[in-house]
Amino acid sequence: MFYNVENLFDCQDDTLKDDDEFLPDSEKGWTYYRYWRKLNAVSKVVAATGESHLPDLIGLCEVENDSVVFDLACRSSMRALGYRYMVTNSPDVRGIDVALLYQPGSFRLLEAREVVIPSVEEGFRPTRNILYAKGLVLSGDTLHVAVCHFPSRLGRTLVARRHRLLAARALRQLVDSVHARVRDARMVVMGDFNAGDKDDIFDEAFPAGYHEPACEAMQRDIGGTYRYRGIWETIDHVWVSPALIGNRHCLYTSDGKRQVVAFPFMCEPDKAYGGLRPFRTYQGPLYKGGYSDHFPVVVDFTWSFPDEE
Repeated sequence: MFYNVENLFDCQDDTLKDDDEFLPDSEKGWTYYRYWRKLNAVSKVVAATGESHLPDLIGLCEVENDSVVFDLACRSSMRALGYRYMVTNSPDVRGIDVALLYQPGSFRLLEAREVVIPSVEEGFRPTRNILYAKGLVLSGDTLHVAVCHFPSRLGRTLVARRHRLLAARALRQLVDSVHARVRDARMVVMGDFNAGDKDDIFDEAFPAGYHEPACEAMQRDIGGTYRYRGIWETIDHVWVSPALIGNRHCLYTSDGKRQVVAFPFMCEPDKAYGGLRPFRTYQGPLYKGGYSDHFPVVVDFTWSFPDEE
């Protein structure tokens, strides 16, 4: 599961980051009540998405720091679900990071590290690091995972696109390094790429054979993971390596196994453009009390023990 949780900030002032927008005395009035309500809202989405089986891996973006992920995993209504987690420590100006939550019974962590995107060296603002993790899954396979949050489109300028291309090339170096060690590596890359399905940025990010499983029919009136001025886009993605496609191995997925999650409680009417849109936490400075301005995306995998094949 991957979910952009829309500005999950704590209520403490980090003097080294530009987080003043989310403080109790800010225009947004980000209070502890609203903070804990937000944590429990994210927990509700995770529990509802899992239905009879909780997500084994959850990538998150727009989390401020380790503390908010600790509160989410260990102190909110999600605490009984048993997730462990890791979080980046990015140079992003606002202080937002990416995180990976995992079920230790189905993903035994072997390695974790961050990949820094050389934004400052290339004349851009610093951005979010890529989180890389490697672990053993129940099938006995080693699974490589990367969680990303590519730079903003900022009005879809050429400068913003060059910055996203820089992030894509950093991701490609990571992917290539994994395959240099293990040619048929099983790898999942998920994140908010700030790019639609057909964007050629993915040609820079992935070698031949990488694939995003086709999405099964979305709910009526839901046409993507994000809606801006009445236009749906899918900018949150989950890509998998060739070794995870089809049933040739103990762990695999296929087309139709990706889905955008948009339960009715996560939606609200779009009064300006008609239809539905994500029920977000804030609309500008206006507190709405919703979940996020993005919908999460999930991919189902099938696994078996080697002697069952």
